Amino acid sequence: MNAESATAMSPACLPGQRGRVLDAVGAQHAALTRLSETLHANPELGWQEHRAAEWTADYLASHGFEVEKEYMGFPTAIRAVFGNGARRIGLMAEYDALPGLGHACGHNIITAISCGAAVALAEFAAERDLTVELYGTPAEEGGGGKIELLKKGAFLGLDLAMMAHPSPVDSAEARPYAVAHTHVEYRGKSAHAAAYPDRGVNANDAFIVAQVALGLLRQQLPAGTRVHGIQTRGGEAPNAIPEKTEGRWYVRAESLAQLGNLEERVHRCFEAGALASGCELSVTPESDPYSEFRTDLRALALYVTHAESLGRDFNAPPEQATMNRASTDMGNVSQVVPAIHPYIGLGCFPAANHQPEFAAHCVGEAANRAIHDGAAALALTALDYVSAR
Repeated sequence: MNAESATAMSPACLPGQRGRVLDAVGAQHAALTRLSETLHANPELGWQEHRAAEWTADYLASHGFEVEKEYMGFPTAIRAVFGNGARRIGLMAEYDALPGLGHACGHNIITAISCGAAVALAEFAAERDLTVELYGTPAEEGGGGKIELLKKGAFLGLDLAMMAHPSPVDSAEARPYAVAHTHVEYRGKSAHAAAYPDRGVNANDAFIVAQVALGLLRQQLPAGTRVHGIQTRGGEAPNAIPEKTEGRWYVRAESLAQLGNLEERVHRCFEAGALASGCELSVTPESDPYSEFRTDLRALALYVTHAESLGRDFNAPPEQATMNRASTDMGNVSQVVPAIHPYIGLGCFPAANHQPEFAAHCVGEAANRAIHDGAAALALTALDYVSAR
């Protein structure tokens, strides 16, 4: 969906609504910026976001939300609720960081945007028959926190689920790959590499064979698929045959259906490494697969209209707007409730997500503007969405 078609589908917001939302977001902006900067300065990995969950919970509790910590039994998940109306709006906060890169995907900004939108919507809860719900969702960067929450019944029955994700440029519609995250382990036998090399079974050789097979396989893969990964353990000493090697590999495809077939072909490459080297192989999923995204086009059209009214621009060159292809466990949420996942630009291309340069842009003037605009646009989207039902 492009911005022009989105705008054409969108009704105007109700009289007075826009001003009230902008006032509510503006009143919070300094506090939201502090929250974002605090998260950015204190990055925590997936399932370990204890301080981030606590700071997010404290922010919402200070604005009258009822907060349930350790939601659904997950230590770093929260659910914060305001109101008891029949129309349920869910906002997603992500706050996990990347190993070695910190907040190079801008999850600190996501949390601030969602908190700002939730508090702005809370002002309308009674008059608009709303229940405003914010979910602190752990481990988006590979752990599938939202999927685990879904399994326990979270998010079900929401009228609309929303979040806005930082990117180099604004991009409206999420079109992420489905992805499988896999841990690979080879087990061989150690031996002295000079004196008794014939007594060893080289687990590093197994990985080399597998990676060569994967490199050749890529020539025959369908367009729009991705296979990539790293070896996290290659051996212990140069004079010892490696007994154990490990790695993490991702397989991406346009849909879960296509992903299943692609995974089978990738696994055969790892099996080739085991067969050639004589090692034992273990391939273990790190989470359930992330799904493709099902966008609620009516909600997205509203978001585009409101974001453009705040000065956002959705006309970036296509090669700069490819963050919308990044996989997300929000895709799984979108399969069960109406959802949107737009990308909000920091104006920093060629710096892009998962680079140290992008992490530097996730605080500062552009990040602060994104917090304001994202919170206001999401809140206005939700209000118009429920008004038209």
